[in-house]
Amino acid sequence: MNVRGSCYDLIVVGAGIVGTACAEAASGEGLRVAVVEPAAIGGGATAAAMGHLVAMDDDPAELALSRYSLRCWDEYASLPAAEFSRCGTLWVAGNDEECAAIGRRVGRLAAAGIHAETLDATTLYEAEPALAPGLAGGMLVPAEAVVYPPRMARHLLAQAQTRGAHLFAGRRVVALHADGATLDDGERLHGPVLVATGCATPTLLPQLPLRGRKGHLVITDRYPGLLRHQVLELGYAASAHGSESSSVAFNVQPRPTGQILIGSSREFDADDDGVSRPLLRRMLARAFHFMPALRELQALRVWTGQRPTSLDGRPYLGAVGDSGRLWVAAGHEGLGVTTALGSARLMVDLILGRAPAIDSTPFAPARVMA
Repeated sequence: MNVRGSCYDLIVVGAGIVGTACAEAASGEGLRVAVVEPAAIGGGATAAAMGHLVAMDDDPAELALSRYSLRCWDEYASLPAAEFSRCGTLWVAGNDEECAAIGRRVGRLAAAGIHAETLDATTLYEAEPALAPGLAGGMLVPAEAVVYPPRMARHLLAQAQTRGAHLFAGRRVVALHADGATLDDGERLHGPVLVATGCATPTLLPQLPLRGRKGHLVITDRYPGLLRHQVLELGYAASAHGSESSSVAFNVQPRPTGQILIGSSREFDADDDGVSRPLLRRMLARAFHFMPALRELQALRVWTGQRPTSLDGRPYLGAVGDSGRLWVAAGHEGLGVTTALGSARLMVDLILGRAPAIDSTPFAPARVMA
């Protein structure tokens, strides 16, 4: 083994959307980067993500990270590989209580520099005529978008590789040590390590608790024009951040292909990748409740994935311990795609000893290690 050739400025473990974003950002700073990935690039949670780029405003720290990352995503708006579509996000109110809360949400987003518009019933149905009758109103965030996460992960890795990043494809990190990592064939890589392995993170970092949260997705045949915006119910955040063993929420998005992607479900303690027909039926019933026209569409594929979820819902972003040689970026739950680019730039700032653009304290792993 060439020991000198195995020395890196950063060893990124995991090549999902977060890991590849970290590799791209680090290589952009001139760091010599290694990426270790045993499976497909952009597989795992990345391949089972809806790809929405959306600011969630119920947690100030999460909103700050989302807003920062959305600005980073703007750089890829014209990139074909991203399949970037600025379709906007339309939040619909299922009841009067949700409708009454729209003004407060518009205000919180405005304070973060994000433009949102309040819609009455008339403008709601002008925006999406296929919605179920009887909805009271909604909120439109016109600048938000969707991307195709697996292709974007591959693009980010390719960018890093053009700057000299080395991919250890089909290889697995089996142990961490004070100056690097050991691969499954016994080879040792030397340098600081950044663990970005989603639900598998506790295998290498058992001190950081994570739970897998299984979700289902359905993709339809092509129906151009049926859906114009990504559409979610205003109760989506309650499902995303709730602690119930299972939950569903209305979330659909138009893909640039004309297909429609339907979500979303969440289920703790379901480690298999099989489709849960009862939960899928609940998810689709919720979608049909808000958009009955979906019932007539032809579904092409149903699949599942595991979202990595921390105990408090915020990702772990920062140093593990005091050595300055071990880092983590994991636990983004359903916002991994939205916050991937911002998380990566925050991580590289921390690794290089610079002050990040946003406060990293709410995401520090130390919060669960005290």
